Amino acid sequence: MKIGVMVESFRKGFREGVEEAAKLGVSGLQAYMTPYGFMTAEDMSAGRVRETLDIVLSNGLEFSAICGDFGMGFDNEDNNRIYVDKSKRVLEKSKELGCNIVTTHIGEVPEAECEKKEIMRKACRSLAEYADSMGSVFAVETGTEKGSVLRDFLDSLGAGGVRVNFDPANLVMVAGERPENAVAALAPYIVHTHAKDGYKLDASLPKDACFEVDGRMADHTALLGMGRSYIEVPLGEGGVDFDTYLPALAKTGYDGYLTVEREVGADPVRDIGAAVAFLREKLEKFRL
Repeated sequence: MKIGVMVESFRKGFREGVEEAAKLGVSGLQAYMTPYGFMTAEDMSAGRVRETLDIVLSNGLEFSAICGDFGMGFDNEDNNRIYVDKSKRVLEKSKELGCNIVTTHIGEVPEAECEKKEIMRKACRSLAEYADSMGSVFAVETGTEKGSVLRDFLDSLGAGGVRVNFDPANLVMVAGERPENAVAALAPYIVHTHAKDGYKLDASLPKDACFEVDGRMADHTALLGMGRSYIEVPLGEGGVDFDTYLPALAKTGYDGYLTVEREVGADPVRDIGAAVAFLREKLEKFRL
């Protein structure tokens, strides 16, 4: 497996983020191609594509994936008329950057058949067929529903162009599912992963849990009283059991990227560096 980083996680400019990634000796990086990041599909002229590729390649890196998440999901027909097309443009420009994986969130997939689920299926089938036509994939990020529910939904699309961006922390923090169980369900669809960690703030939170939040240490009682539903923590300090998860992932035949994503924390450069070191230790331990 290879290690990558989300360039926006450094909270610096694009070039500076790429250079930070190169210093860590990782192989790849992921970047947004929506208003949440440094580039949009509409701004990616031929010249901008060349400039972006030069920055990445000159630092010895490649794109592990492009993030095409517009924050809308695909459960609203009015929004879908806009964002399905926008997502296809992201796929096209990603291809120009040498990347055939675009990650996104589609919204929570209902377990039972309903109008919302069919709206999502129609949008995802359109995306899947378009991605198939150009040898690329949209990778749905895990976490809002159980792995088995997402697997059944993907099976129903009848096209291979929508796959999975496996985020183990989202499964722990939101869906309350062990990542190794979801890996077994989603194995045929996993094309990219995020390396992230956290806890669901419910009765399952360990009694000895204590983390820095907004510059202050919060113990078990304080954490549960925050009014949040989950908390992201540094890699290896949360509810993802990487000693179980990584071997389970490898058993599926997956040999792609573990891309570090750090969305909180006062010192992202330190946290990302520690995460990369943590992953290297695990990959060496399990000879992955």
